[in-house]
Amino acid sequence: MRGMRPPLPTVAGVGPSRQWLPAGAWKTVLDFFKEKYPQVDFETWTARMARGEVIDETGRRVDQQTAYRAGACIYYYRELEDEKIIPYVEHVLYQDEHILVADKPHFLPVIPSGRFLHQTLLVRLRKNLKQEDLVPIHRLDRETAGVILFSVNPRTRGHYTSLFRNRKVRKVYEALAPTLDTAQFPTIRRSRIVRGEPFFRMKEVSGEANSETHVSPIRNLGRNTLYQLVPITGRKHQLRLHLAGLGIPIINDKLYPAISRSERDDFSSPLKLLAKSLSFQDPLTGQKHYFESGTKL
Repeated sequence: MRGMRPPLPTVAGVGPSRQWLPAGAWKTVLDFFKEKYPQVDFETWTARMARGEVIDETGRRVDQQTAYRAGACIYYYRELEDEKIIPYVEHVLYQDEHILVADKPHFLPVIPSGRFLHQTLLVRLRKNLKQEDLVPIHRLDRETAGVILFSVNPRTRGHYTSLFRNRKVRKVYEALAPTLDTAQFPTIRRSRIVRGEPFFRMKEVSGEANSETHVSPIRNLGRNTLYQLVPITGRKHQLRLHLAGLGIPIINDKLYPAISRSERDDFSSPLKLLAKSLSFQDPLTGQKHYFESGTKL
């Protein structure tokens, strides 16, 4: 069931959100949503239901009286008021019948989450290219710019996700960080990365390493150096943590080594981290692909 196409269509690039209903004592689906999402008022939910925009996994409309059913999957459209425009443009580097490769700007999230919906790479591409089946194959932080791979065809998607799972994709990043005269480069940073506090941060702890990054300098710019980073693993915030752990936190990093973030983006100070290139052998055609971002740090 989890792989089935949702019963609601994609509208203006926005696909429906879904919520699996856990075991509980709620009398109606509406009761559950009122408790689960207290920031969404009663009138908003009832208006969505009246428009037929809340549907269960069988395609049946959900209304105010629909009884709660644990295990059901409810589909609905998220709405955001006053979503801020992100004034940067993405570029499509390549597209065929199976994949699409995009060059993502700084500050633009890949997928809808929290305060971002229309101003996300996925929704922009779906809307502009009329590609409802578009799905990102791997992660790229909102603050990071650069190359990201999407699947266009659900029938062949598994071939490309397996490339990342089996580490058959070479990802090369660039980062601008302080010059470190005492370190011997190139170097390899290995550490154990686990979830930290607050929830959106990660941290390095003692124990068996589960992350690895190869770091080498590209160009000395005086106080700062442009580094090449080749991650062997793909832990969340791995590159940011590893450079901070080496004593050279990435320029304009608002999370590592210390938090200095706010809800307002400073577009004049992007994180100096770039997913520079992506290369792999196509699992269907055998063609060797190499894609490179046009962004400069």
